[in-house]
Amino acid sequence: MCVGVPAKVIEKHEYSALVDVMGSQTTVGIIFVPEVNVGEYVIVHAGQAMSIIDEQYAKESVEEWRKLVDARNSESVL
Repeated sequence: MCVGVPAKVIEKHEYSALVDVMGSQTTVGIIFVPEVNVGEYVIVHAGQAMSIIDEQYAKESVEEWRKLVDARNSESVL
């Protein structure tokens, strides 16, 4: 099973982009989505932007990821 996370494009370069993933910035490849623009959202898997997604879907997905992270963090406290 593959899991991708939503990310917002902050800067775009020829073959890569700087993205924000839940407050953390990282560089990803954009070979699969060369048409992406700054401000758009992508799904990132294994260091590559795989597809462009709409902002509403990205925000809903981030909220679900935050729930998972919060649940995991509360388990480690117990």
